[in-house]
Amino acid sequence: MKTPRRHGRRLATLLALTALALSPVVDAHAATTRVEAERATLSGGAVTATDHPGYSGTGFVGGFTDGNKGNARAAFPVTVTAGTYSLVLGYANGTGSTRTLTLTVDGGAARQVSLPATANWDSWGTSGTSVTLGAGSHSIAYTFGSADNGNVNVDYLDLVPSTPDSGSLKEAENATLSGGAFVASDHPGYTGSGFVGGYTDGNKGNARTTFQVTTTSGGQSLDLRYANGTGTAMTLSLYVDGAKQRQVSLPATANWDTWGTASETVTLSAGTHSVAYAFDSADSGNVNLDSLAVTPVVVAPPAGPGEAESAFLSGGATVATSTSGFSGSGYVTGFGTAGARVVRTVAMPATGTATATIRFANSSGASRTLAVSANGRDAGTATLTSGTGWRTTTVSVPLRANLNTLALIGTGGDVLVDSVLVTGETAVATRGATVPYTQYEAEAGSTTGTVLAASREFKTVQSESSGRRAVRLTTGQSVSVTLTKPATAIVVRYSLPDSADGAGQTAPLAVYANGTKKQDLSLTSAYSWVYGAYPYTNNPGEGNAHHFYDEVRAQLGDLPAGTVLKLQKDSGSAAYVDVDLIDAEVVPAAATAPEGALNVTAYGAVPNNGSDATAAIRSAVAAASAQGKPLFIPAGTFRITAAISVANVRIFGAGPWHTVIQGTANRGGFFATGSNVTLADLAIYGDVRSRLDNASDTGIEGNFGTGSLVQNVWIEHTKTGMWPDSGTNGLYVVGARVRDTFADGVNIHAKDGPTTNVRVDQSSFRNTGDDALAMFSEGQPVTNGAYTFNTVQVPLLANGIGVYGGTGNRAEDNLVADTVTASAGIAISTRFNPTPFTGTTSVRRNTLTRTGGYEPNWGSQLGALWIYADTKDITAPVVVSDMTITDSTYQGLLLSYQKTISGISFDRVTISGAGTYGIELNAAGSASISNTTVSGAASGGLLNSTGYTLNRGSGNSGF
Repeated sequence: MKTPRRHGRRLATLLALTALALSPVVDAHAATTRVEAERATLSGGAVTATDHPGYSGTGFVGGFTDGNKGNARAAFPVTVTAGTYSLVLGYANGTGSTRTLTLTVDGGAARQVSLPATANWDSWGTSGTSVTLGAGSHSIAYTFGSADNGNVNVDYLDLVPSTPDSGSLKEAENATLSGGAFVASDHPGYTGSGFVGGYTDGNKGNARTTFQVTTTSGGQSLDLRYANGTGTAMTLSLYVDGAKQRQVSLPATANWDTWGTASETVTLSAGTHSVAYAFDSADSGNVNLDSLAVTPVVVAPPAGPGEAESAFLSGGATVATSTSGFSGSGYVTGFGTAGARVVRTVAMPATGTATATIRFANSSGASRTLAVSANGRDAGTATLTSGTGWRTTTVSVPLRANLNTLALIGTGGDVLVDSVLVTGETAVATRGATVPYTQYEAEAGSTTGTVLAASREFKTVQSESSGRRAVRLTTGQSVSVTLTKPATAIVVRYSLPDSADGAGQTAPLAVYANGTKKQDLSLTSAYSWVYGAYPYTNNPGEGNAHHFYDEVRAQLGDLPAGTVLKLQKDSGSAAYVDVDLIDAEVVPAAATAPEGALNVTAYGAVPNNGSDATAAIRSAVAAASAQGKPLFIPAGTFRITAAISVANVRIFGAGPWHTVIQGTANRGGFFATGSNVTLADLAIYGDVRSRLDNASDTGIEGNFGTGSLVQNVWIEHTKTGMWPDSGTNGLYVVGARVRDTFADGVNIHAKDGPTTNVRVDQSSFRNTGDDALAMFSEGQPVTNGAYTFNTVQVPLLANGIGVYGGTGNRAEDNLVADTVTASAGIAISTRFNPTPFTGTTSVRRNTLTRTGGYEPNWGSQLGALWIYADTKDITAPVVVSDMTITDSTYQGLLLSYQKTISGISFDRVTISGAGTYGIELNAAGSASISNTTVSGAASGGLLNSTGYTLNRGSGNSGF
């Protein structure tokens, strides 16, 4: 009896030793531990095999075939310390489609795992699943369950100790995975112990990674680290606490071993939340996820005036943050590339030499030199010596009253620039353009005429008036305003009745200062009044008259503040004159030529005599380009009969009140054909009297290549004001005035190739015949385009600002007022079949006043902010924040039309007064909205006619 007992103890000991040999002990902080499948416990038909090369160890396990469905199993014995592990299963799947097995740990809850197809049966892949294990021994089994489709070979099981999450950084391999998402490690560069794959087409509608995050209340930035080697932007859907927020766009990375970051902002209450990224049926998926960082969003005040990172950057200059000690949100680097530049706007109270202080860092061991440019003109160099830390140096620059540009330009050899401050500079406007004039509304003055009742009815003069009111003067009547600032010149916006034949009539309007007549302004209706159907004609017989206004300007001499300025209709055959507004300003003296500049008069251009200067200016441009010298166009009016081509040339006038390029018979303007173009300090007056798209010229258009500047240019009576086109990469437009065009004010356009990094800044637009500011991605994307700090008044057709497709574009810090017909204040739209929206479209800090309009061709009412999915869905992120919508004609906010609009976030939007609903939703999809208020909406706060999902954060009211 004793002997069998002794044998029994010996057998138990041997079994225990065998179990220890087969069950590796895994330390939670150790490296990956592998258990070969051929050493697992096999049952239900699972067998060891060796007939497919490339396996690990001495063989692999087969038998997961249809005949063994419900039975075949490989159970891996392991002994571990407590922790979270990635179970990475090595397998082969030559079936051509994704297959599944069922995972259990210690016979517990079943979890189906996906095993995507490998290239063939001799190719091996991995699929990972995250589990938490207690200290001790466990059995980890993979079974061909009754709900699986099996038919795979199993090679090994790796136990990878998961890297613990670090604060706000959540590793994807530690998240809850479902629907085929699995842990993998076959692409380097990930953080933690792996990444999550399985977002493949076979798992569409199912694959999901769910993170548990704990936050404070308020806005949170969700920074998802991912890889996308497909070559095109892909999408997933973002869920918070089970509610879909929006579709998110994940742009392509260089390859599958390169990782990028996509950020989304959500508003969360304090506490724990689930944040999930799902491959929904409307998504394109096919990405890998590495980690999620969750950080509070700090709503920072606008950057200080000198911060380099908020200036215009081009030519290789980029924002960076890796060197500590900078002010603001970053600094600018990249000046090692010749031509890289940072250009900031500077407002000055008076003309003179100013001191600019550059804060920089240069630890290269050698001094660096940056070229300095003021208003496009050479202004010397700045030497930035080598040393430690952030330091400053100063340069003297010639600046003028009101708005300037100050540029630092790389000459080779990198340096870091943190800020550029100018002694004595004044603040620019917080929204809209900083302009040199003061505007006076006629209806706010004193008048013996008639103040027309406010109206927004299309084809009435009031609908085209600033503030929707104007003053009508008949013979003997006047309107007066009192100047609050000194002035030497005025612009009057007026409407004069047309002639019976549509060719236009002329009439005088007298100007008095403190009762003394200064002069008669010569008014004409030749450039106003169009008729018929779009694109309209000059034939009154077609009816449908509109486009009533034009402008006239005059220099009057010194007019001190307090001057009573009176406009009076003393005589003339015109039945009346409608006066909308007066701009009054101090005109600077005519500028002199830049040092070393050529002069167009030396090439035969003669001002003020009506002769054709086209050939002479072309010759001068060619000479200046060839010699690398600036070209000066002095004071006077130079008539041209065709567009002037420009490339690699800097052209300066004496100022837009002094130098005028006058077009003839629909022709004239500048056409860019290459890089490094400057057009500054001049006016372009066209001779376009109706919209002739194929038979008239734009004021400034073409491919500006790299390194171009348009500054302090005044454009009137052209087809379109400006049309930057394909190939342009790095054009800065600043301080422009565009008036009385028959099509767009500016259209940033891309068709034959992308148009990149065009910024229109600190400019004003009035009485444009189409969108005042448009971005049209027609076939190719407009990328990183920006409309910033602009003022738009009374666009006659379409929108104040229209963004049609494109990638990563911005409309920020603008003022838009008094749109007329078929219009929104701002439209984000896939109308006209543009390229899809990708990246994040930013619509921040804009004010829309009396905007929106009726589209008569559709019988539709359009909102102040209109997000319109027409030819394509809009699913890339659109961020709308800090928007003020006042007295909207119809809806404050409209989403339409019956396509999917998702990825939209609204935060801090104020809607005060709306002709219909504060918010109208007429689309499919979802958006998030926080801190948004609606008041004074005639029909109510919200109309949701399509069951659109509006995910409400905190701080909302009125809808």
